[in-house]
Amino acid sequence: MAEPLILAVGGDLPSFEGWTCPLPLRDSPTIVMGHGGGGAMSGELVEHVFLPAFADSSLAQLGDSAVLEVGDGRLAFSTDSYVVRPLFFPGGCIGDLAVNGTVNDLAMSGARALFLSAAFILEEGTDVTRVGAVAQRMGEAAVRAGVRVVTGDTKVVESGHGDGVYLNTAGIGVVPEGVDIRPDRARPGDVVIVSGDIGVHGIAIMSVREGLQFGTEVQSDSQPLGDLVATMLGVTRDLHVLRDPTRGGVATSLNEIARASGVGVALDERSLPVPEVVANACAFLGLDPLQVANEGKLLAFVPRDRADEVLAAMRAHPAGTAAAVIGECVEDHPGMVSARTSFGAARVVDLPLGEQLPRIC
Repeated sequence: MAEPLILAVGGDLPSFEGWTCPLPLRDSPTIVMGHGGGGAMSGELVEHVFLPAFADSSLAQLGDSAVLEVGDGRLAFSTDSYVVRPLFFPGGCIGDLAVNGTVNDLAMSGARALFLSAAFILEEGTDVTRVGAVAQRMGEAAVRAGVRVVTGDTKVVESGHGDGVYLNTAGIGVVPEGVDIRPDRARPGDVVIVSGDIGVHGIAIMSVREGLQFGTEVQSDSQPLGDLVATMLGVTRDLHVLRDPTRGGVATSLNEIARASGVGVALDERSLPVPEVVANACAFLGLDPLQVANEGKLLAFVPRDRADEVLAAMRAHPAGTAAAVIGECVEDHPGMVSARTSFGAARVVDLPLGEQLPRIC
């Protein structure tokens, strides 16, 4: 029996009057929320504003982290900013989210994370105890992920010019010899694996932000994935692509990889691990689970002859117990993602324009 969809808190129906659409027209002359959503508008901003300004070959790879030659070895380097609202949510807070997110970006290059920076942008009037709680959770998350926070910064903005705490983290890790994981390495025949249930983080944020209940509390999936990736590399170092599908969800990540590699990606929707509570919530809210953010899952493009071994290793790891094969790379429709529905029809899984749920990370 499906879980009941309860849309009330304390007996009061939620108000939708203040909701705004985060998907404005693409020719907007000013920055809008859609530019920060990880979809087509974000991509256009990066392509037309930032890439020309910085003109660097490592940046142009558009991976989750840059892999840089340093002496006889290679380092992975990543940075990310966190503006999630609310600061605390079921399963996490902005502090541990920042650690996990940056550690995971490094892991998507196969790197073992070593060091993080932490910059706090604080709003005047914010309760110091809340700032302390965020910092404490951040420190605990770093210990769990096996990474050290070694440098940082603090700035304060005037009251009304922030949401209490914004965070920026940067991370450095070491890439093992023989590992070459890049968005453009997907090949026809590769098997596409997801490490577990999708859409959980975005729905967890929405539930607390808008006061919705979905029959059971939805907990964010935020967690570090470095050890899971190390386990996968223990099976084979020939993993072609890894990506953590955060903003824009699985749909955005798959489209970016398909375009970077020039392959088609064919999904089987019946194989997608979408929890019932997420499916129910998305059905009510008009969201596509493939476009909802995740913070503790990864996508892996694995050569077919090693896919069974990699999948078994993932399922034996606590962070990958629900790992599933969801599709494959094909020569047809290069640069596009398609999905076979439960009714046997095919549909195009397009890059979302912006973020369905803004401010989720």
